[in-house]
Amino acid sequence: MSFASFRILAGAFLIVAAIPVPASAQIYAWKDGAGNWVLSDKPKDPAAVTRTYTIKRDSTFRSTRGTVSPRAAKFDALIEEHATAQGLSPHLVRAVIQQESGFNPLALSNKGAMGLMQLMPTTAAEFGVTDPYNPGQNIRAGVAYLKGLLVRFAQNIELALAAYNAGPTAVKRYGAVPPYRETRDYVTRITGAVDAAPKPVKIYKTTEMVNGRPVTRYSTVETHGAQVVATAAGAATRPSAAAAPQK
Repeated sequence: MSFASFRILAGAFLIVAAIPVPASAQIYAWKDGAGNWVLSDKPKDPAAVTRTYTIKRDSTFRSTRGTVSPRAAKFDALIEEHATAQGLSPHLVRAVIQQESGFNPLALSNKGAMGLMQLMPTTAAEFGVTDPYNPGQNIRAGVAYLKGLLVRFAQNIELALAAYNAGPTAVKRYGAVPPYRETRDYVTRITGAVDAAPKPVKIYKTTEMVNGRPVTRYSTVETHGAQVVATAAGAATRPSAAAAPQK
């Protein structure tokens, strides 16, 4: 490896930040087609260069991961339950948790924010949380608090997220996202993650008579009189299909 390449790779390791990893981590590095260094905790390329690094438990390190990590996936049921109960997008809740705690249920900030959704003590008390490190209680209260902010700021997601990060008083004072770099970056990262998330696609059912017999068809395109029968992510690639005649 040339000195210049080493500097680029070293710089990449320094700027990658924030997902907690075990004390000893196997890190893989390789260049993509554009010549950019890619870092991952899993080999994704036969030519990957393997390095072993010892990382202090309190350090911050961010490596490339899939859209939904195993740590995040285990909270899916709770996220779906409480997001649905409050009429919020699960993708929004996931993005907030990712930014707040990296899906670490035991996270504690230097300001005293606790758990997955980083509840402040006053917020936890307001929503009846007795154990802020309990994922179910934490997500329930965090989602309810976020929903309250959306109502307060007329469903403006950027203002609600800014209030979640900087407090409602700051948003009210400026009448916009406060001019704090941390808050603006926070809002941009979360809205970007939500925009990039797969959008749910509705599946419609229609029934028509063909030669005197009912034929059911399913499609992702809404037509007059069609009935919604399912909502699924990634269903946009499914072509319209005709079912066999009903007997």
